[in-house]
Amino acid sequence: MIEENNTLFSDIAIDQLSQPLQEAAARAGWESLMPVQARAIPLLLASRDVMVQARTGSGKTGAFLLPMLERLVPRRNQCQALVLVPTRELARQVWREAETLCGSAGLRSVAVYGGVGYGPQNEALRKGAHIVIGTPGRVLDHLLKRNLKLNHLQMLVFDEADRMLSMGFYPDMKQLQRYLPERYLNTCMFSATFPGYVMRTAHEFMAEPEFLSLSSDHVHVTDTEHQYYIVPGMGRERNLVRLIEVENPASAIIFCNTKRSVHFVTVVLQRFGYDADELSADLSQKDRERVLERVRKGTLRFLVATDVAARGLDIPDLSHVIQYEPPEDVESYIHRAGRTGRAGATGTAITLASLIEKPTVDRIAKRYEIDMQERPLPNDEDVVSVVSERLTALLEARLRERDNLQAERSRRFMPLARSLAENEEESAIITMLLDDYYQQMLHAPLPQPESDPKPAQKKSKKTGRKRHRRRRRKPTDK
Repeated sequence: MIEENNTLFSDIAIDQLSQPLQEAAARAGWESLMPVQARAIPLLLASRDVMVQARTGSGKTGAFLLPMLERLVPRRNQCQALVLVPTRELARQVWREAETLCGSAGLRSVAVYGGVGYGPQNEALRKGAHIVIGTPGRVLDHLLKRNLKLNHLQMLVFDEADRMLSMGFYPDMKQLQRYLPERYLNTCMFSATFPGYVMRTAHEFMAEPEFLSLSSDHVHVTDTEHQYYIVPGMGRERNLVRLIEVENPASAIIFCNTKRSVHFVTVVLQRFGYDADELSADLSQKDRERVLERVRKGTLRFLVATDVAARGLDIPDLSHVIQYEPPEDVESYIHRAGRTGRAGATGTAITLASLIEKPTVDRIAKRYEIDMQERPLPNDEDVVSVVSERLTALLEARLRERDNLQAERSRRFMPLARSLAENEEESAIITMLLDDYYQQMLHAPLPQPESDPKPAQKKSKKTGRKRHRRRRRKPTDK
């Protein structure tokens, strides 16, 4: 069970930190600790497994990097801390902060991610980087090539854990888990939201973690992040698709105000290739039962519905609620948004609103004292960047699965691949194949965590590798 515990460790102030930590904070320009740092740093200094819920920009990177100054040993030229991140941009961002906070103390760090050459990364690992920050795919590549070993690992950090344990990264995470040391390993997860599937899957990587939520001024486990986007009067459906592409929700219900909008949005999503279905009063009883059966089984990724049609539905593990338009009745917002962030999990409620509809959003926020966060709409370039990185990770994972014979067979097509890539007109063939593979993998069922939350203890007969096993014993409270 994941428990919330805020009594064993008190918040810490910057002047209560050790001298090396204070000096590092000064280098970073910190005048005081942010709430997530004040609460999480004592837990990490005490080697506690913890899941920390904190919004983007809350200072969580510093919260897990600063304790490394006391936890890691500079004279030991081995990887002692591994920070797993979902994107190369985040890897670079965390690496820059690690250089600022830890570099002067003699701790070397390296960012490893795909899409670039191996040379500089290999060299940094050969010299013995203490802190490795990377995407799961490239970290796995280095482990397989024996450029990286985790025998001396002390800290494992999942940054943006909701994305790290999502459908795209979960297989890589399970493969990477086999390389972790067979002893207690201090593991931490940081994320803005903790959907139900992440809460369950966390047990596969952590031993009895505590839960710390700092998404608002008060501490609570169940929480929904409320966001809204100002959209132009025309093309709202295209902006919805861009948001879905970037957010990549595990599951969502999309609310519309009218049956006509429900059908329109469903058709748009289906034509784009998404697993979507509609629920409205116009459906026949047979079709309604078909949709409801998929809802009950949790096999439908996107349900598009009106408030009336969705009334009484209980959808398990709903990570997102998306409001294609603000509700006509202000009170309906609470009923809509309340369908995510249930049973100790967290979720995200997104509202699309035009400038004319913005006052409705303001009234909802004021009436229910909701901290509504306005976010910038992703543009086409943002979508290209996100899906390209996501596809690269999928392809790298597929490549790692190929044996020597399959690799030799693939080399027959190397000249053709070069020819197609160099010819602008024929590059459309490669584009088509990449899109088909992305669509196929994107819509694969969400991997379910093991029924037994305890890590596997037996050796794999096929590979001979020992599976990850850690003692349940936790560090003694300090």
